Amino acid sequence: MKKILFIICILYFNIIHAQIDNDKFNFKDVFDLQYVSDPQISPSGNEVVYRRMRFDILKDKAVGDLWLINSDGTKHQKLTAKEDQEYGAKWSPSGSRLAYICSTKEGSEIYIYWKNTGKIAKISQLNGSPSNISWSPDERNIAFNMNIKSPPPILIKMPEKPNGANWAKPARITDRLYHEADGRGYIDPGFNHIFIISSEGSGVNQLTHGNYNHNGPLSWSEDNSKIYFSSNRNKNWEYDFRNSEIYSISLKNKVIKALTNRNGPDYRPAVSPNGEYIAYAGYEDEVQAYQNRSLSIMSSDGSNKRIISSKIDSSINQYFWDSESEGLFISYDINGDTKISYLSLSGKVKKIASQLGGTSIGRPYGGGSFSVSNNGKIAYTYTLPSHPAELALIDSKGFRKITKISDPLLKNRNLAKVETVWYKSSYDKRKVQGWIAYPPKYDPNKKYRFLVENHGGPISNYGNRFSAEIQLYAASDYIVFYPNPRGSTSYGAEFANLLHHNYPGQDYNDVMDGVDYFISKGIAHENKLYVTGGSAGGIMTAWMIGKNNRFEAAAVIKPVMNWISKTLIADNYFQYANTRFPGQPWENFEAYWGFSPISLVGNIETPTMVMVGMNDLRTPPSESKQLYHALKLRKIPTVLVEIPEASHGIAKRPSNLISKVSHILTWLNKY
Repeated sequence: MKKILFIICILYFNIIHAQIDNDKFNFKDVFDLQYVSDPQISPSGNEVVYRRMRFDILKDKAVGDLWLINSDGTKHQKLTAKEDQEYGAKWSPSGSRLAYICSTKEGSEIYIYWKNTGKIAKISQLNGSPSNISWSPDERNIAFNMNIKSPPPILIKMPEKPNGANWAKPARITDRLYHEADGRGYIDPGFNHIFIISSEGSGVNQLTHGNYNHNGPLSWSEDNSKIYFSSNRNKNWEYDFRNSEIYSISLKNKVIKALTNRNGPDYRPAVSPNGEYIAYAGYEDEVQAYQNRSLSIMSSDGSNKRIISSKIDSSINQYFWDSESEGLFISYDINGDTKISYLSLSGKVKKIASQLGGTSIGRPYGGGSFSVSNNGKIAYTYTLPSHPAELALIDSKGFRKITKISDPLLKNRNLAKVETVWYKSSYDKRKVQGWIAYPPKYDPNKKYRFLVENHGGPISNYGNRFSAEIQLYAASDYIVFYPNPRGSTSYGAEFANLLHHNYPGQDYNDVMDGVDYFISKGIAHENKLYVTGGSAGGIMTAWMIGKNNRFEAAAVIKPVMNWISKTLIADNYFQYANTRFPGQPWENFEAYWGFSPISLVGNIETPTMVMVGMNDLRTPPSESKQLYHALKLRKIPTVLVEIPEASHGIAKRPSNLISKVSHILTWLNKY
C-alpha cells in the first residue's frame, strides 16, 4: 500500500510540475501570437480599421486581415470574408469609403469598401504592386506608387539555341549601384512611379516618367490639382543616395517642381487641411553616424521653410495635421519609449501618450503606428512587456485599450517580470538605461544564469515592449539583461552619434558596466554569465568575448566580423564610407581593421555558437564563417548554425524564431 501511495504521489507531483511549466510562455505559443498593426481611425473618430496580424502555422509566415471596430470597442468584426493578405487601408475624406490593397496569387490590387452597404469591389487591374494609396480631397481619384520594370543591360548576343537544347540560364547583368536588398534578393531593373486611378475604377494614369524613383507617401493639394511627393531627380541621383527633395506635380500638365533643395533627405510631405502649409521630415546631411529627422513646414509654394521640432532631441517618426492646421500630432522615441505628442507651429510640445509599439514581435524594438481623426481622437498600437500591440484610443475621456486579442493566450501564461534600470558608465559617467527580465516565479535567493542580449543597429533602441525572444529566455530560467548603450537612439543626437568613427567603442564599456552593476546587486554572478545578440548585437557579442573571458558561453548571431569584407559585399555596401569610418576600406585599412571583431579572435576562449541566415545580404554568411573558421583553427568549442532560406531577419518566419532561440538556449545550457 505504501508503495502504491508513493507512486501516486510521484505521478501527482509530475502532473502538477508539468502544469506549472505549461504556464510559461513556450515555443509553440509563438504561432498563437496576434497583434494590431496600422490602425486607421475614421475622419469622424467613430470607427477604426486595422490590420490584425497572426502567424499561419501551416504556411509558416505572418498574415494580416483588415478588421473594423467602433471606437467604443463594439462591433469588432473582420472587414471582408477573404483570407488573402489585406493592408494599406485609407479612409476617404468623408469617411464613407475605405480603399485598401489585397494581395493574392494573381497579384496586388486596389479595393474599395462602401461603409453604408458593406459592399466591396476591386477597382484596378495593374501590372505591378500598388503602395502608398492616397485619396484626393474630392474623393474622385486615388493616387499610388507602383514599380515599372526596365529591360536589363545586354552585353552579348548568344548563338541561336537548337530546338530541344537544355542550355544554361542566361547571365544576369547589372550596372546599377543598388541592385540587391536583404530579404528581397536581386532587384529587377525598374523605377517607382506615381499613378492615379478613378475611385470608381477606371482610367489609370501614369504621372511621373524617367529613370528616377518616386517613393513614399503622397499628399494632395487642397484643390485636387497637385500631388506632393519625395524623390531624387538630380542627374547624379544614384550616387547622391542620401539626398531627396519634396516635389509637386501638376495633374493638368504633369509639370514637376522641386520645393526643397538642401543637401540631405527631405521626404514624406503632408499638406495642411487649409492648404497653406506642407510639413515634411528630413535634415541637412552632415555625414554623421546618426542625425535627428527634424519636422519642418513650408508654404505650399515652397517658401518660408522652418524647422518646428527643434525642442525635441529625437527623430520624428509619424506626423498628422490637426483639423485647424495649427499644429501636428507626432511620434518619437525618448528613453526607449515611443511617445505621441502635439506639436504646435510655434514649436510648443504637449505630451499625449506613451508605449506606442508592439509590432516587432521577436525582440523589443520600436515600431507601431498611430492615426488621428478630424476631432482629435488618436488610435494607436499600444504595448507593454506583457503583450504585443493592442488597439488603444486617446480622446477627451482619456486612454482606453479597446482590443484584447492577446488575452486568450497571454492571460494564461506566467510571463517574465520586466524592470527598467539606470546605471553610470565607467568611461565618462553617462547615464545608461537597460531592462531586466526575471524568470517566472523568480526567487531572489536562487542564483540564476544571467544572459546579456545586445540589440542590433547599433543606431536603434530596445524598450519596455513585448518580446517573444526575451520571454522564451526568461521561461528557460535566465535573467535577461538588454541595455541601450551609447549609440542607441532615444537619448538625443549627441548620445547616438558617439559611435561616429568609433564603433565598436565605449558602448562595450556601457554593456559591461551593466553586468558589473547587477553583480554588485547580487542579481548576476561571475560564474553564471552568458551573452548573445544579433547583427550589431552580434558584433558587440563577438567584441565582448574578444575583450574578456568572463562569459561561460556566447551565441554570436549574424555578425559583422571584418568591416573591410562586409563593406564591399553587403547589399548596402555603398552607404558606409565616412559615416561608419572615414573613407573607403582601401583608403583607411587600419581603422576598418582595428574596429573589426575578427582582429580580436586570437583572444577568444569562450565557447561560441555562430548563427547566420543563408540568404543574408546585410551581414553575409562569409562574415560568420570567418569567426567560425578562426575558432575551429584555434580549437575553441564552436558550432556554425546556418538557417536555410533566411535573410538578415532570421526570425521573420515564426519557425525560424523558434529555431533561433532553441539553438541559442541549447548551446548556452551546455555550459
